[in-house]
Amino acid sequence: MISRQLLRDEPDTVRRALEDKGVDDVDLDRIIEMDDEWRDLKGRGDTLRHERNQVSSKIGQLKQEGKEEAAQEAIEKSQSLKAELEEIEDRADELEDDLHEAMLTVPQIPQEDVPVGEDEDENVERRREGFDDLRELPDPVVPHYDLGEDLDILDFERGAKVSGGGFYFAKGEGAMLEHALVQFMLEVHREQGYVDVFPPLPVKSRSMEGTGQFPKFTEDAYRIEGDNEEPYDEDDLWLLPTAEVPVTNMYRDEILLDDDLPLKHQAYSPNFRQEAGEHGTETRGIVRVHQFNKVEMVNFVRPEESDERFDGLVDEAEEVLRRLELPYRILEMCTGDLGFTQAKKYDIEVWAPGDDMADGPEEGGRWLEVSSVSNFEDFQARRAGLRYRPERHESAEYLHTLNGSGLAVPRVVVAILEYYQNDDGTVEVPEALRPYLGGREVITGSEKVGESAVGAGEKE
Repeated sequence: MISRQLLRDEPDTVRRALEDKGVDDVDLDRIIEMDDEWRDLKGRGDTLRHERNQVSSKIGQLKQEGKEEAAQEAIEKSQSLKAELEEIEDRADELEDDLHEAMLTVPQIPQEDVPVGEDEDENVERRREGFDDLRELPDPVVPHYDLGEDLDILDFERGAKVSGGGFYFAKGEGAMLEHALVQFMLEVHREQGYVDVFPPLPVKSRSMEGTGQFPKFTEDAYRIEGDNEEPYDEDDLWLLPTAEVPVTNMYRDEILLDDDLPLKHQAYSPNFRQEAGEHGTETRGIVRVHQFNKVEMVNFVRPEESDERFDGLVDEAEEVLRRLELPYRILEMCTGDLGFTQAKKYDIEVWAPGDDMADGPEEGGRWLEVSSVSNFEDFQARRAGLRYRPERHESAEYLHTLNGSGLAVPRVVVAILEYYQNDDGTVEVPEALRPYLGGREVITGSEKVGESAVGAGEKE
């Protein structure tokens, strides 16, 4: 969350951030009023506490001097001040809770150089890579969902039968491809200095608050333990939507040392999101599904280093696509498409040539986001109590967090199936990935099984 001091000192900055991010459901005036009242109560409480201490300190002296009547008046005055103080403190505590909940709804302030815009149409393309020497592609390129079924490496019908829409089976070489990509990505990031973490999949509501998913986006998450009615309890359990949640919260309410930073963790996990599959044409195939694999990179850094680390994190995510020799572009999010928690964000979008959609490059196809690299500055750190001590004798300060996918596996699978497919319907395996597929150079698929695979006239 943003600091209350920033809200007090620069309310217009916060108002502008709400406007630039297109947030219209936050009553900032009410939050400022609550903070003013809370500060007034704290001031009054301090004054009453000081006055009561002064009165109480005189009681013993008045009794020693035999001034019983004055002592009794002092006792009654002290009791009256105590009652008034308790009333003020109770109200301040109540207001503190309400203010905390209200501050959780205020979004991050964009960095000054973030382009101002209303929505994704005003995002800024920074550069493209890999388009100078494209492979010669079949004409037409078969979309991944058709090719995957033809090769029997993706099974959507059985996935829906077992778990419902938005789930799929990766089979044979399709499953091998997903496993290989995960291992390949983890190895690349180990070379970049990342320490592996294998996190728990259920996360508490408190953890979802810490990274900013809650309280704004509860409708996107799968609750697995707790009352299904709102409001949620802080101990309710949810399936993680991204490994960002458990990895960032590993150090919640802890103080790291300066020597610990920068701290770089990577985590593979399956991820679960209910919002997936609700976007029209993207309901076909594995572009948007309810469960998907992803390797996530999470960084904990000193505040003065976060901008440089952001650039480094973008480069680290790009390295996966460079080695796979997949064409991609870098897109900077404008304020209106920046997201609730981010101060700055770049999307890395891979080119998938199988679907000739309007958002593709001149060559056709479409862009698929495979990584969002974000600088949260101290926004998550304030929510999760992530601090570090610059020197052992100094006060602890909030650190900065960043994260980025390295990468979202299903969409990389889409790009490989579409960009590396051959005229005969097979798929060439990117050279960098072959060691992770037992040396396999081509995905040839397998024969389908069951009566459904047999033509109606051939059935016995």
